[in-house]
Order: sequence, then structure tokens, then C-alpha cells
Amino acid sequence: MWQSDMEATEADYKSLSKREKGKGGFRACLFVFVMVALENMGFIANMISLVLYFREVMYFNVAGASNTLTNLMGTTFLLTVVGGFISDTYLSRLTTILIFGVIEILALVMMTIQAHAKSLHPTYCGRSSCVEGNTAVMLYASLSLLALGSGGVRGVLPSLGADQFDQNDPEEAKALATYFNWITLSTVLGATVGVTGIVWVSSKDAWYKGFMISTVAAFVGFAVLLFGKPFYHQRKPGESPFIRIAQVIVLVIKNRRLPLPAKPDELYGIRDKETISPEGKLAHTDQFRFLDKAAIVPKDLNIAPRTVCTVTQVEEVKILTRMLPILFSTIIMNTCLAQLQTFSVQQGFMMNKHLGKFEVPAPSVPVIPLLFMVILIPAYEFLFVPFARKITGHPSGITQLQRVGVGLVLSALSMAVAGVVEMKRRDQAQKDQAHPISLFWLSFQYGIFGIADMFTLVGLMEFFYKEAPSGMKSLSTSFTWLSLSFGYFLSTVFVTSRSQLHQLCKLSLLGLMVQYKIDDVDSNKPDIRSTEGLLLSKAENTPESEVKTEAKENKEERIANVENNPESEVKTEAKENKEEILAKVENTPENEVKTEAKEKKEEAKTTAKENKEEVKTEAKKNKEEKAVLEISELPPSCCFCGSEN
Repeated sequence: MWQSDMEATEADYKSLSKREKGKGGFRACLFVFVMVALENMGFIANMISLVLYFREVMYFNVAGASNTLTNLMGTTFLLTVVGGFISDTYLSRLTTILIFGVIEILALVMMTIQAHAKSLHPTYCGRSSCVEGNTAVMLYASLSLLALGSGGVRGVLPSLGADQFDQNDPEEAKALATYFNWITLSTVLGATVGVTGIVWVSSKDAWYKGFMISTVAAFVGFAVLLFGKPFYHQRKPGESPFIRIAQVIVLVIKNRRLPLPAKPDELYGIRDKETISPEGKLAHTDQFRFLDKAAIVPKDLNIAPRTVCTVTQVEEVKILTRMLPILFSTIIMNTCLAQLQTFSVQQGFMMNKHLGKFEVPAPSVPVIPLLFMVILIPAYEFLFVPFARKITGHPSGITQLQRVGVGLVLSALSMAVAGVVEMKRRDQAQKDQAHPISLFWLSFQYGIFGIADMFTLVGLMEFFYKEAPSGMKSLSTSFTWLSLSFGYFLSTVFVTSRSQLHQLCKLSLLGLMVQYKIDDVDSNKPDIRSTEGLLLSKAENTPESEVKTEAKENKEERIANVENNPESEVKTEAKENKEEILAKVENTPENEVKTEAKEKKEEAKTTAKENKEEVKTEAKKNKEEKAVLEISELPPSCCFCGSEN
């Protein structure tokens, strides 16, 4: 049994490492780079601008729009695990990507139709969400399909390109490190076009046109990826990684009372010739020894998957366990990314967006860190890596974890800058709302965070791919996106909790104010010694019959006054007034009357025009004040800033 297992593993490894001439390398990756750029052109543009789409078209409030977007992003990155699992277990990488690509395109088509059809738009209701009925079905169905399709694609795509390099060849190992830099650069280039072009079309022209451009770009991208099929090395799917992990966990629990062998050689699967290759079987390690209980050989020597696991299976679980602290250490950073992506866009909406005569759309502000990354990624690859490689001897210049650490430090710095900018924006809004600070104040926090993202994202992808067992490459790479998912969901929790706490504080303050007013009224009762006090006291002490009698006397007095004024006097006065008006009209020349009428007409037009402009100005001012008020009632743009507007 053990011999057959060893032979199967050797055959699998040979099939995975087989290199055909004309396949693999950067020539195959070119198709991947083009697809990544085109797909992210629409995806990132939509993820940036959807918060405004939810507010302006779907009539969500600020918190509702932000939470809907962060939930969408969190679900998208969570579903990357599904794509990674399928490509490792059932289908090839390319087939998995194309299936999820069809789902993503279908979602974009549905969003385009809804944005174009006015009948699928909700009517304003004044609540936190006005979406209901067929409108809600269409909206949430399209968003769900978008999350599934985009998530599945992202869980597999980096691994498809990385498979084109042999990790055990020193030269190709260097090329593999370069590949992760170039796939990030492709993402940034596509996002730059999307955040400038597609966002401008969506916000200034029509939302459905922006979604339509995203649909066409994604379709062309997946078509290009398919054309590259003859150039790809494709790994065959193997045994389910989840099943292998579950077997280890179940047997560890089952054998928890059994003592570990004195020598690791007594565990199942360890032989002198076990390690066929670096990717074949994994060597035993002493860390997490309690997991070795899954590899204890049964006393009856009944070798079966239900009774014992190989040491390689146990080591795979150990590797994934070691990855978890790295995964969790980046969640807070991605929470701040989610806050920057949502609230900073809405912040920018209330800032001065003019660059000379050109007005910059608020969702286009993230182009600033993208431009930083377009310049810095090639500089990092061609300048820093060769220099660091000479010092450290590492193929990537510095290790993946060192790269992640630099990114985390820079992300903390960007949040501190974001807090300072938010305080400045708030102070200026309180002093003079008509003259807000420039939108480009946000470039400081975005720029630093863009550099941090370059270090962290690339470092995580390379780390999870290189450290993963050969049968779990896609699943492990999806851990990068899993960290993003947890960050977005945590952002939703922060926003919801803080909004509820803020509302509770407002209600408590309102109660205190009401009680203060009651006490104030009680303390300000009129003094009976004053004139007002005497009148009120007299009114309170006057019987109802006396009040009625006084009212009756006043009524009779008014009637008597009318009767004493003869009707003839009233008629005579009216007649005299009429004759006076007629005489005045007869003595006025006709041209003077026309001129006066014309002047009055022009004066009325001028007044109406001025009133109309005043109404427009006042409406615009009220709209801005309302938006400022909504922004001020929510958390600021950074997750470490505790101030409110």
C-alpha cells in the first residue's frame, strides 16, 4: 500500500513538472497580464464608484451605501476560496477562470440593464434604503453574481501565471518573483484607466455606459486569456485539499489519547527514500507535534485513509497553520483600505474638486496612489531588487515577510496622515462651508497607502504561493484575498456599531435637553408681583361665566358701531374713490400707460430671474449642507481617527 502511494506521488510530480518546449514563461504570462488589466479596468472602477451609484440612483443613505459596498467587496474576496478549491480539485485553472468569467459578465450585463431602465430604479422614500420588489431582486441578484464571478476569477488567476515557472529552478525562481510584480503592475494600469475614464463616464454621463464599458472590457479580457491556451503549462487537479485537511483533524481528535512515537521514523510515510523531490513529499518537522498523532500507524496495521494519514498530509496542515498569523496580521490594514475606499470618496464629494477649470470626479481621487504604483513598481523591480539581491542573496531581494512588514508600517503612517487631513477638512467646514479645502489633500493618505499596498499585496501573493504545498497552490493564494475579505467585513461592523452608538448618544442628549427645558420652564414661571404675573393670575382666577359675559359685551359694542355708520356714507365714499381713479386714468396719456406697463413687465421678468437664481443657489447650498451633515454623523475616513464632524 505504501509503495503504491509513493509511486502515485512520483507520477503526479513528474506530470506536474513536465516542461514542453514553447510553453510557459513570460510569453504565456503576457495573455494573463492583458486579461488582468482589462478585467480590473471595470472591476476596480465599479468598486470605487458604486458607493455613489447606491446613493444617487438607488437612494441608500451614506451608511447604507458604504456598508453595501463593503459587504459586496468582502463577499467577493471570500468567494476566492471557492475558485481556488475548484481549480485544485476538479477543473484546470483555465477552465475554472472561464466559467467564473461567464458569471461575472452576466452580472455586469444585468447591472447595465438596471442602470438604463428607469422602471428598475426606486423612488425616493427618505429611509435608509428605498430598494424593494423587482428592483431589489435585480440589484441584489446582479451583485451576488458579480461577487461570485469576480471572486472565483481572482482565486485562480495568479496561480495560472505562476504555474508557468519552475519554482525549483534558480533562474525561474527569480522570474517567478518578477511575475508577481508584473501582475500587480497590470492590475494597476487597468485600474488607472478605469478610475479615470470609466468613473468619469459613469458619474458625468450615464451609469449604464460605465457598466457597459466594463462588460466589454471583461469580455475582451477573457477572450485574450482563452487565445493563450496553446502556450500554457496546466497542472492537473488532484485530491481535494479540504478533504486532506479534514482527515488530519479527524484523526488527531480520534488519536488524542495515544502517545507519540519516540522516533519520528515510526510515523506512517517516513522512509529514507521518501522525498522524491522538493515538491513530492514533505519532510517531517518538529513544530505542532500534536498533529503528528494523525500519522500514528494503527496496531492492526490496517492502512487506510480513515485510519492513518501520511506525514506529508500532516505537514500540509502544519504549513497552513503557520500561514494563519500572517493572514490575520493584515486584516486591520485591509479594514482601513475599506474605509479609505468608501468614506474618502464621500469626503471628496464635499471638497473643492476643481483643478483650474476642470472638475475632477470625487471617485477618481484613487488614481493618485495608482500613479505612484505605476512609477514605483518598475523602479522596485529594476533598481531596488538587483541592489538588495547583491546584499542578501535572496532571489526577490528581500523576503516576502519583510516586504509585508514594510507595507504594514506604511499603512499605519497613511492612517495617521488621514486623521490629520480629516481634522483640517472638518475645521474648514465649520469655519466656512462655501470654501472647502482642495480635494487633493486626500492625495497624501492615498499616495502613502498605495506604496504600502504595493509592498503588502505582492509580498502576500508570493509568500502564499511559494509556501503552499503543490496541491494547494490556488487555495493558498486565495488567502491573500481572504485577508481583504475579513477587512471589508470588519469595516462594516465598525461603521454599523459606531452609527448605532452615535444615534444612541444623540437620543440620550435629546432626553437631557428636554429635561433641561422642562426645568427651565418651571424655574421661569411669572412672578405674581409683575404686570405679566398679575394678568395671568387674574386670568387664572376669573370664573368662566365672567369671561363669556365680557366677550358678549365686546361683540355687542362692535355691532353698534357698524349700525351707527350709515350705508349712504359708505356708498358715497366708494363712489368718490371710483371717480377719482377714472379721472386719473383719463388724464394719463396712452403712451405713458403703455410705457409704464412695459417697464413693469420688464421689472417683473428681472425680478423673477433673480429669484430663480437665488432659489438655485439656495438649493445647492442646502444640498451641500445636508451632505456635510450626513458625513459628519458617520465615522471619519480612517479607522484610527476618533473625531467626528
